[in-house]
Amino acid sequence: MPDAEHDTPCGLHLFWDDAVTAYDFGPGHPMDPTRLALTKHLVDAYGLSRGPGVTERAAPPAGDSTLRLVHTAEYIAAVRAVAADPARSDQRHGLGTDDNWAFPALHTASALIAGQSVAAAEAVWRGESPHAVNFAGGLHHAMPDRASGFCIYNDPALAIARLLELGAERVAYVDVDVHHGDGVQQAFWNDPRVLTVSLHENPATLFPQTGWATETGGPDAPGSAANLPLPAGTGDSGWLRAFHALVPELLAAFRPQVLVTQHGADTHVEDPLAHLAVSLDAQRTVAESLHRLAHETAGGRWVALGGGGYAVADVVPRTWTHLVATAAGRPLDPAAETPEEWRAEVYRRTRQSAPLRMTDGARADWRDFHDGGYDPADRLDQAVLAARRAVLPHHGLLP
Repeated sequence: MPDAEHDTPCGLHLFWDDAVTAYDFGPGHPMDPTRLALTKHLVDAYGLSRGPGVTERAAPPAGDSTLRLVHTAEYIAAVRAVAADPARSDQRHGLGTDDNWAFPALHTASALIAGQSVAAAEAVWRGESPHAVNFAGGLHHAMPDRASGFCIYNDPALAIARLLELGAERVAYVDVDVHHGDGVQQAFWNDPRVLTVSLHENPATLFPQTGWATETGGPDAPGSAANLPLPAGTGDSGWLRAFHALVPELLAAFRPQVLVTQHGADTHVEDPLAHLAVSLDAQRTVAESLHRLAHETAGGRWVALGGGGYAVADVVPRTWTHLVATAAGRPLDPAAETPEEWRAEVYRRTRQSAPLRMTDGARADWRDFHDGGYDPADRLDQAVLAARRAVLPHHGLLP
């Protein structure tokens, strides 16, 4: 079976359109589209977009009928109106706010990113490719009727809604962004066909202040949401311990037909907007684990998206290039030097020196929760046990 731990090519559709970089709130905003351009440049520099079994595609923007799978018609009209007049704001719909600045491509760029994620889901469901990646996607905070947290249209929720429309009966969504995947959870809160799993920094210390372990789904879908809030300062060993203590068991019990994942890079220790202390190496390890779990639990059907991440040159491009390499079944040697032409592009765009290697030099290992014992005095273990107790019994599993 193809596995990210072995150099065995997998079929991959990589979705990219240069125009996604028009998703640009403007100078000084943390959501800098340079991170997308530098990721694509690094992917190309390693030859990943031209590798065996890899097809690079550009999909059209999501149309209104697709956007309405998650968003209200009134909200879509509000996005268009603010885009037409960026000097205005629409506070009721979260547009033109401190987080979500208005800009002329507000609708077109957002719809384009959503279109790539929806097309990725379609390609995987229809068997065109077992894996699909849209690292420009992962905008998981947008709500049906308002923008939130730098997110205008919720492309992960739209991809999942399209899978359901096509006939999927069980879709699992795993979100490892540092922020709670609140918009996706909200979209499917009472839908037993969708399992949403989010590992994130504790809501007491980070936006959006949701994602407590006790949030486990609506009355018709108990156990359809799983949340594991992590203490601020959690590093590699704790993050990986938490992931492996919850995600594999849930996916094995739920048996999704498709696995959709969100890989926000803002868990990294250098990210300026959050407080975890995770390395690039641990992020790569989780991507490899999700690749393996897609094969073990979802027949290999995997849609992988980007997300947050505000260390524009140092972290995001390397993390998501590892994600693409993993999905292609061509994992990169972490000790590999970054290509010289990419380092030159980083300097040209940012006037910063680029990282020299595809690693932070971390070991990224952990003690298994099942074998290593539970420490009742450890805040990380307390969080893990709370999440397990809250959600696992709904799936017939012991906490």
